[in-house]
Amino acid sequence: MINILFVLIAFVCMECVAWLAHKYMMHGFLWFLHHDHHQRDDQGFFEKNDYFFLIFATPGIIFIINGLLNQFSFTFFIGIGISLYGLAYFLVHDIFIHQRFKLFRNTDSIYLRAIRKAHKMHHKHLSKENGECFGMLWVPVFYFKEALKRSAK
Repeated sequence: MINILFVLIAFVCMECVAWLAHKYMMHGFLWFLHHDHHQRDDQGFFEKNDYFFLIFATPGIIFIINGLLNQFSFTFFIGIGISLYGLAYFLVHDIFIHQRFKLFRNTDSIYLRAIRKAHKMHHKHLSKENGECFGMLWVPVFYFKEALKRSAK
């Protein structure tokens, strides 16, 4: 049971890590890797921003390997939580929001519509300054209210 708790805590903490990394690193000194995500020039399927997949997958892999080498210690379960967040990020951000694969286009879910709207507001800024909505799974309540109003129509 404690191992499941490690997985859940790591998953939730990753949303905080992702928010901080997005705001202060990706929109800061790593903008040179992230800018093509905001200013798409349609030069192909991949973008420099995809390097963040490797950057953020590395800690999860390290935790998993450490946990395996130490008889499934708690670090294994932290690594699983980090990796599950990475999977959620891929499914929500790359597939659902940005439609890099044409799946999950329509939804009646207020939660998913709020996430999509918040991300759209994030992308209205083409430069690294004046950004908003840096998270992925947690978005301001305003977007839920807006999604709720739209579903009532």
